[in-house]
Amino acid sequence: MEERYVVFRGDQRVAVGTRLEAGLAARALAGEPGVLIFGPDGRGVDFDLSGTADDVAARLAPAEAPRGRGRPKLGVVAREVTLLPRHWDWLASQPGGASVALRKLVEAASRAASGPDRLRTAREAAYRFASAMAGDLPGFEEAMRALFAGDDTAFEARIEAWPGDIAAQLRTYAAEAFGPDQASDLASTSASRAE
Repeated sequence: MEERYVVFRGDQRVAVGTRLEAGLAARALAGEPGVLIFGPDGRGVDFDLSGTADDVAARLAPAEAPRGRGRPKLGVVAREVTLLPRHWDWLASQPGGASVALRKLVEAASRAASGPDRLRTAREAAYRFASAMAGDLPGFEEAMRALFAGDDTAFEARIEAWPGDIAAQLRTYAAEAFGPDQASDLASTSASRAE
């Protein structure tokens, strides 16, 4: 899935799309005050919007990945790993060799950490966006406390009076910040408000 960017003019969300779509939408608003672009991680991004629309499109188009070592057709990338001799001995004794054992270890570790990582990533993205767009709105501190405490009810109560597009985008960033049960509640709240 391609990363989504969002463009705001003041407190109004004017575009959501790929990096290219967001850049072209922001370029169309060139010269207007208060135009901000946010990336999928909630960080503000700064695109070079100078020149024609074709110039902007050329700069924002996805770059082709450089060819490196490894087996690119299989998605394998070769990199150096530094381990202690006892670790190399253990890896060498594993069925399939060191590469297979390392891939299995990394997969197991990433599956085990995926839940907490998703929560942390969503909370950080929501906080970054809220800090930029809602830092001076009433209830900001309380909303952020509720976000990091995992209290979706208090979070929703604090952002309810905020401008609609800011609150809706914040709900999008925070969709996975409250765990699986609460995330679906927050997403349905955001969808019902959009209707």
